[in-house]
Amino acid sequence: MKFIKKYLKIFIGIMALVLCGCVFFFMQRASDLENGNMRNWVAASDDRRVAAVKILVGNEDHTDLMVACMDKIATLPESGEMAVRDAASLCHTGILLRENL
Repeated sequence: MKFIKKYLKIFIGIMALVLCGCVFFFMQRASDLENGNMRNWVAASDDRRVAAVKILVGNEDHTDLMVACMDKIATLPESGEMAVRDAASLCHTGILLRENL
């Protein structure tokens, strides 16, 4: 009986460590919006969106326009798997082209 209790405790301990590791991994992954996809963008708050745009672009010029452009991309069909970085690049390139015309 002691043999079973000993290995049962070890098994429960290992499973608890694995569960904590999985929870930690998924919490870390969900926290950065810059490396996420557009589904994460839709679910994020406005403050997180503005902060992500500032990080991705590197300056604070046209932040509102960038957020609006990325919101528009997020509403397109099948855009949920698109990376936030790609959408930011498209929007930033479009804004730069518009300025130069």
